Amino acid sequence: MYKSKKTSIAGIIITIVILTIIVIVSNIKIQDVAYIENALGVVIMPVQNGLTYLKNWISGNNSFFTNINTLQEENEALKKKNAELEQSLRELEIIKSENTTLKEYVNLKDKYSEYKTLPAYVIQRDISNYSDTIIINIGTKEGIEVNMPVISEQGLVGHIISVTENTAKVQTIVDTASTISCAISSSRDKMVARGTLKQNSTLKATFIPTEATIMEGDNVETSGIGGIYPKGIHIGTISQIVNTKNITDRYAMIQTAVDFNKLETVLVIVGTIWDSPQL
Repeated sequence: MYKSKKTSIAGIIITIVILTIIVIVSNIKIQDVAYIENALGVVIMPVQNGLTYLKNWISGNNSFFTNINTLQEENEALKKKNAELEQSLRELEIIKSENTTLKEYVNLKDKYSEYKTLPAYVIQRDISNYSDTIIINIGTKEGIEVNMPVISEQGLVGHIISVTENTAKVQTIVDTASTISCAISSSRDKMVARGTLKQNSTLKATFIPTEATIMEGDNVETSGIGGIYPKGIHIGTISQIVNTKNITDRYAMIQTAVDFNKLETVLVIVGTIWDSPQL
């Protein structure tokens, strides 16, 4: 009985509340509804915009990471291509160097066609205050012997002083122990040239005949005297003439034709085309 009465009261209250809401809603003006909508818009729109921005940012971020992966792949491909190009460039440089060497050999053979020669590379150089020697990559296996002359495209280099099976040591003309019998190309006046301690590109010419007339710029070549160097191999040019009180003591400086700092390829004279004995 009591529960039934309580339920009836609750129902009456709910009915009153519903009727009250209906009356209020029915009496709200359209302007008020618009105002409420605007108020809700002020609150909701920033939230909605923020959610939209977040969505776009996430989408863009995904695209960014996709682009990063693509760029990394492209970078690896470019690195590989660059390595291939560098390898090709090195191969071309090697071919170019070999072609240059072959050209030097051809020029040398043409220039000294009356001699039998063997080509060689300079593989080591020993420089000190008193000596200047080089090591070349051919030896007794190729028929190289002591005292064989060595030349380059520019001129005289020196002669063989020792030999192993696969290498040979060359005493260059700028070595202080080197002595060359030489002559002025034009006048054929003879003199003796030696290496100096001061520079590795000059020789000192002494024993100049008193009647000889020499000038700066005169070409100097081997005289053929002395048993080692054949006649007519270019040595260098007169760079300075030093006169003394006694004319018999005057001397000249010879600038060598060969740049020994850049010397890489040489020819060893092993004989003549007529197979005559070595001079």
